[in-house]
Amino acid sequence: MKVLKLSIIILAAMLSLSSCNFLEKEPTDTTSGSYFQNEGEAESFLRGVYSILTQTAFYGGDYFYLAGGDDMEAYGGPGRSPSKVGIVCNNANASDPAVAAFWYVLYSGINRANTFLEQVNNVPDMGEDNRRVLTAEARFLRAFYYFNLVECWGDVPFSTSSTQSVVGLQKARTPKNEIYDFICKEMDESANDLLSAAETGYLPGRVSKSVAWGMLARVYMFRAGEHFRDGIQSDPNSITYFTEANKYAKLVMNEGHSLAPNYWDYFIDQCANRYNSTAKESLWEAEFTGNYMTDTRTEGRTGNTIGIMAPDLSNDMSITGKGDPGYGYCFFWSTPKLYQLYESNGDINRMNWSIAPFKYTQSKAGQAVDGREFEVGKLNEVMSQYGNESYSYSITAVGATYGDREKKTASTDYGRMSGKWRREYEADKKNKNFTSINFPILRYADVLLMVAECENEINNGPTALAYQCINEVRQRAGITALSGLSQEDFRQAVKDERGMELCFEMTRHFDLIRWGDFVKNMNELAPLAKSGTNWTLGPSNTYTYFQVSSAYNYFPIPSSEMAVNNQITKNNPGW
Repeated sequence: MKVLKLSIIILAAMLSLSSCNFLEKEPTDTTSGSYFQNEGEAESFLRGVYSILTQTAFYGGDYFYLAGGDDMEAYGGPGRSPSKVGIVCNNANASDPAVAAFWYVLYSGINRANTFLEQVNNVPDMGEDNRRVLTAEARFLRAFYYFNLVECWGDVPFSTSSTQSVVGLQKARTPKNEIYDFICKEMDESANDLLSAAETGYLPGRVSKSVAWGMLARVYMFRAGEHFRDGIQSDPNSITYFTEANKYAKLVMNEGHSLAPNYWDYFIDQCANRYNSTAKESLWEAEFTGNYMTDTRTEGRTGNTIGIMAPDLSNDMSITGKGDPGYGYCFFWSTPKLYQLYESNGDINRMNWSIAPFKYTQSKAGQAVDGREFEVGKLNEVMSQYGNESYSYSITAVGATYGDREKKTASTDYGRMSGKWRREYEADKKNKNFTSINFPILRYADVLLMVAECENEINNGPTALAYQCINEVRQRAGITALSGLSQEDFRQAVKDERGMELCFEMTRHFDLIRWGDFVKNMNELAPLAKSGTNWTLGPSNTYTYFQVSSAYNYFPIPSSEMAVNNQITKNNPGW
């Protein structure tokens, strides 16, 4: 078993995955003694460290089934059975394949980064400036992968040396606070040598100072709430962690970033393979490219598993453009809580983009899509928002079977499709299952809300800067500015704002954990899901998705790891 495990690790270190722009080249195959014969080979290997982000186990697909279950979004849809992988349906165990795959892909990324850092100083004739930048990128990525491990599993095995032998593969778990110290130090120091976002051309496929500072703020904020998932109501270090998070998030505010004029601008850019065309909002994205028709296999599932439901027309090459808006399984739907949050804030801009206000339709089965059926009252709203940037099928009468029209009667089901990533903006003929749409890891709106939250926590109430940051996000959404709130009311306002702004971006699950709200907020939805009032999530037993226990504050350590690593003798609580 040890030999097989080592072989898998070495094989993974040599696998080549590419992505568009900075990641368009394949990492160089290497063997011991022949690392990095020149600068180009070192750069190519570093792309292999980046490529972990786009693996199927991560943003390439399965991560959604791990981080996608929260009080604003749920796995489901009418008649859909529970997912058989991941923890999204509250039916996981330590043998879950998605859990194991994520564990191993993160360690693969760490091993690649360790290998790179051990060899980069030996590259002949390499420019020192480039060596310094590439080293900083590898250090940051290694810290980022460790943060994902700690965020999901807590105490985990830790090493800063690459795997060289079958001897010593078994490692005990290192306390998470020791790993946090390492992560914070690495991200802070790497930022000194990274390029600024401006120097990268604000291209979000490459780690910049803005990314390092923004992610370090996220690390400190999660660390500030770590005590909640261990059943401890307070931590005397929390304010220190919020202070550090605030410091780094505010540094990002000086790097030339801003919000796109319209909420949907950012996501249309992602779906259309553009970057920051209206403002420098995108800091970091997992980059995908291609249409699964070439030898390059760097496509993902954004817009397919998370996207508007549409028929599969991928095999009919004669149907293109609006006739084939791209197949979507639509595994992820809003909860009534998200729907009602938008309604209570009068937030029709973010609502009509994030929650699909229509479904694609065919007047003839098997033929091209020739219409959209809108929810009652949504057609005119959408046409006044992003109608000129979307497919349109000519407005027809209510009750027609083609064209853009509204339903005859208003739906009382507030669990609706995610509409955040829309395949209609993909340029090429669309594959059934794979897309070229990037996935956001960090964007500027998130950073502004971090500053707002930190200012409120540090100062026992919202400051002028806290209001400035949260209201900048709300102003872009077209909703009322906040003022005159207590610390607790502002804290809740930030929680709600993050839900409305960042829904479906795989941040809410971990936000709830760091706030100590995960079990409570999920359990509160179970009776609503069971009753079926305003919510038809799927089969009758799907209310169980929300009956989570405190065990779900952590992921289970994979049983496959415990079977070969006798230094780990105990799983996380409840697993």
